[in-house]
Amino acid sequence: MSYCVEYKDIGLKDYKEVWDYQESLFKQLLESKKGTEQEGPEGRNGVPGFLIFVEHPHVYTLGKSGSESNLLLDYIQLRAKDASFYRTDRGGDITYHGPGQIVGYPIFDLGRLGKGVREYVSGLEEAVIRTIGDYGLRGERLEGGTGVWLDPCLPEKARKICAIGVKASRFITMHGFAFNVNTDLTYFEHINPCGFKDKGVTSLQKELGIRQDFEKAKEIVKGHLQELFDLEWIN
Repeated sequence: MSYCVEYKDIGLKDYKEVWDYQESLFKQLLESKKGTEQEGPEGRNGVPGFLIFVEHPHVYTLGKSGSESNLLLDYIQLRAKDASFYRTDRGGDITYHGPGQIVGYPIFDLGRLGKGVREYVSGLEEAVIRTIGDYGLRGERLEGGTGVWLDPCLPEKARKICAIGVKASRFITMHGFAFNVNTDLTYFEHINPCGFKDKGVTSLQKELGIRQDFEKAKEIVKGHLQELFDLEWIN
């Protein structure tokens, strides 16, 4: 049976505002798992999953096991870049979010999907690998690091196009992935992305040499997520 999910494209929104929104949906799913009512077609106790697509104003976020030393700016320099900084409760190290980047936050019940956390993360990676494959690019995984990479086996060329950092509690997920489409990559020069000092970052725009149709890219990612996780969209 397909997993029913409410898709929400909320445009350009402040990071903390969306984090709070995620938390509210996350708590809805957690509360639904405490009930004993008959499960309905939309999910446990009638509560569906959620998929949020969003762009953020310039912001750096640090995972719970990351090091603030990987942020190479001080407070004054952050303000000069019109950027903010948050330490979060997701996995992973530091990354950047900004306009032109598809940020996806799936709030899923992995029990409903029949997947463990590792398989779920692999599914997120695969959705982006298939997406950039549709553009003629070969995305791969890097041993010892999550996300989607180009040329990961060539140290001088390895570059990340999508970062992934998630949280899961009682098999309910939040946070997710950040896929560079038309992203201003200069903002990555002020961090050690995902804790790496010797690897670069890239975007669809950089790889293909032309600004991309952002709405089209969102639809492609969404379609691959639907296929890989057997999702059914609901209103």
